[in-house]
Amino acid sequence: MSPRQLRPQTRRVDRGRNHEYFLDGTKCDGVTTLLNGGVPKPALTAWAARSVAEFVASRRGILTELGDDELIDLCKGVPFRDRDKAANRGTEVHALAARLGAGEKNVTVPEELLGPVDAYIAWEAAWQPTNVRTELTVINRRYRYMGTLDWLGELEDLGTTLLDIKTSRSGIFAETGLQAIAYGSAESILHDDGSEEPMPHVETYAALWLTPDDFQFYVLHVDEQDFREFLYAAQTTRWIRERAGDRATRPVVSGALVPPTTKANLSVVKEATA
Repeated sequence: MSPRQLRPQTRRVDRGRNHEYFLDGTKCDGVTTLLNGGVPKPALTAWAARSVAEFVASRRGILTELGDDELIDLCKGVPFRDRDKAANRGTEVHALAARLGAGEKNVTVPEELLGPVDAYIAWEAAWQPTNVRTELTVINRRYRYMGTLDWLGELEDLGTTLLDIKTSRSGIFAETGLQAIAYGSAESILHDDGSEEPMPHVETYAALWLTPDDFQFYVLHVDEQDFREFLYAAQTTRWIRERAGDRATRPVVSGALVPPTTKANLSVVKEATA
């Protein structure tokens, strides 16, 4: 294999609707993974419960034909399917809108995305952005994370703007600010060929909420303190994974001990508490 054919050591790898990152040859955490594990989401619990309840209520006639285990497994997966569908919808919306905005012909927009895509095009017409770049993979080696930002471009009066695009029914949460400042605090932008360029200075962080009927555009008021909050969340996620989670690599709690009545038992106690 020639050097040109070698896969870049730093890259984003797409796996169906999901993806993962590798930084200098080693798997790397993504921004959303770190936030999902490190920021409390009490509203998410209520949403997950409601999504399961709505799923059961709308299919009660069919679900009664399933066995207990099959029904439990089906219902357990409902919130995750809805979450992934919403995340993928946002990516599809601005990808389709970008193609249409660039004048590309024969772009097929799924019916369920027509409203949000039209809303994005309406926002572009109102704000007239320039130097737009979308779906950029960014890297921060110092704090070892990567991510893919939605949109980076220039807006009148706002300057270089990093935009996060949401299509959920619930709108914009404060956590979006942590996501945006993490992207904007990256050190470099990664290209498909493995080369990198310095991350430009972001003057404005913003969020665009696209609904089937309209758009809402917001400035995100975030600064260095918010970036530190993101780093705290990242540290919490990593601590859970390394010390407290079901698959912890260095679990805090040892195996259950037995009374040290024999030398063999005593050696187990010493090893466990060393």
